[in-house]
Amino acid sequence: MHIPDGYLSPSTCAAMYGVSTPFWYGALQRMKRTLHTQTTPLLAVFSALSFIVMMFNLPLPGGTTGHAVGVSIAAIVLGPAGAILSISMALVIQALLFGDGGITAIGANCFNMAIAGALVAYAAYRLIAGRAALTSRRRVIAAGVAGYLAINVSALLAAIEFGIQPMLFHDAAGAPLYAPYPLHIAIPAMMIGHLTIAGVAEMVLTAGVLAYLQKADPGLLEGTAPGAAPSGAESIDPGWRRTRPLWITLGVLLALTPVGIVAAGSAWGEWSPADFSNAASRRQIARASGSVAPPVAAPSGLRRLADFWTSPMPRYSAPFLRSPAFGYLLSAMAGTGVIILSCVLFSWMSGRTRARAATGS
Repeated sequence: MHIPDGYLSPSTCAAMYGVSTPFWYGALQRMKRTLHTQTTPLLAVFSALSFIVMMFNLPLPGGTTGHAVGVSIAAIVLGPAGAILSISMALVIQALLFGDGGITAIGANCFNMAIAGALVAYAAYRLIAGRAALTSRRRVIAAGVAGYLAINVSALLAAIEFGIQPMLFHDAAGAPLYAPYPLHIAIPAMMIGHLTIAGVAEMVLTAGVLAYLQKADPGLLEGTAPGAAPSGAESIDPGWRRTRPLWITLGVLLALTPVGIVAAGSAWGEWSPADFSNAASRRQIARASGSVAPPVAAPSGLRRLADFWTSPMPRYSAPFLRSPAFGYLLSAMAGTGVIILSCVLFSWMSGRTRARAATGS
């Protein structure tokens, strides 16, 4: 679901940046007003959770792969503003450091997974959970449904963005310039795997983490549950210590990240230009695209933009390491570290801004 450079036209990318910017700005302003010792570690842990979860590739029908996102549980705990920022941070770091998603497509990827995903998850959770007690089973069900809906809406938006490219952007002979498959191929190709497997993974992840929080610290669920029956749990000291159980869980997942490269193949719509001229890759692309063969060569616009950015650790691998599994683990550790540092820096800068405003300097 990470759209690479070259699959969307420059005008589409610019439009998606334009659509996403007001949501980023609004979320940033809202979080700056509420940022404190409790919010910073929560932003960090859910951004890191999303980053790690997206490294666990799952085999999908047609020989492609997919993954959960983690946006739904972020929206349930942090609210939509916090989820938009935390997931966007994970997506930006993936693109910059590891080439997972294009730099030109950051606006589209963040809109699909961070913005639309967060809003859909939050709305579905609030609607289904109602005023149920924080520790009720109804909230677990609501979280699962929210996760399933959110990731499938994200996938549908990505499929539409892929699918409109051949219709809007083609050469004089009608050959596509960017993503090669139209809507009637892109939508089924994206949605079958997400409706059947990736959506279930997001559902299980969201419901499972919420059920864990109901026992470990139900107070974390209070922010998005106005009117809910109180949990009766004692207040836990805020800050990094409060999120320790989540960080321990994240550490276990981080150690298991090499499992994420077991699934063979690539995600639909994330092929490199060389794949279009490779016989084996062409068969895999056709198999995943309703038996419709791709162009004999990568579309010209796709080729031109594919190398727009060269990441230091492309495809989560370190060039100086021979072991792909260790390189994947090292990438997970590096990404998590950058996320923590970014959140701490953001908190520090916000604190300085508030302090200056209070003193009038």
